[in-house]
Amino acid sequence: MFDLKQIFSVTLILFSVIDILGSVPIIINLRKKVGHIQSSKATLAAGFLMLLFLFVGKSILSLFGIGVEDFAIAGALIIFALGVEMILGIELFKPDPEASTTSASIVPIAFPLIAGAGTLTTILTLKAEFTQANIAVGIIINLAIVYAVLKSTNWLERKLGKTGLDVLRRIFGIILLSIAVKIFKTALMSGDMVAV
Repeated sequence: MFDLKQIFSVTLILFSVIDILGSVPIIINLRKKVGHIQSSKATLAAGFLMLLFLFVGKSILSLFGIGVEDFAIAGALIIFALGVEMILGIELFKPDPEASTTSASIVPIAFPLIAGAGTLTTILTLKAEFTQANIAVGIIINLAIVYAVLKSTNWLERKLGKTGLDVLRRIFGIILLSIAVKIFKTALMSGDMVAV
């Protein structure tokens, strides 16, 4: 039932898309504004969204008359934009400075930083290639990583420094661009096959 190769692949893909390390500068900036980030609440909220989408995401989309390919293309465009943002060092998402620690932990950290449209699209796309059980394990591993990173943002800020964080953002930005192109191509090819 469980396949270590599949679990490793899913974990790596989701790790690149979630890009919790690339989000560290945003989290540090937000923490300075609201004072504290509730790591457990952010991780649990993100985990709930990701697992919900894994099990009933397709049904949710069908309620709105949206196909998985349509959602995948929309998500690919968002992932592409995030990758461009990270490579060029642009900040598109501006957190609300008036946000409380609880609301800031849920929005923007749990959603859209961790379980954003890109992550949710990737989870749906992965279902075409990997089993649901292996995807669930990959999600749980990533949630553990997310929790550990959220808990250690102070330490990461000191150890990596501004230059280290900038380099990480750009590396993961390039990975995200590649993932976006792959999702876009796969979704287009699936759409063409359905049309035929």
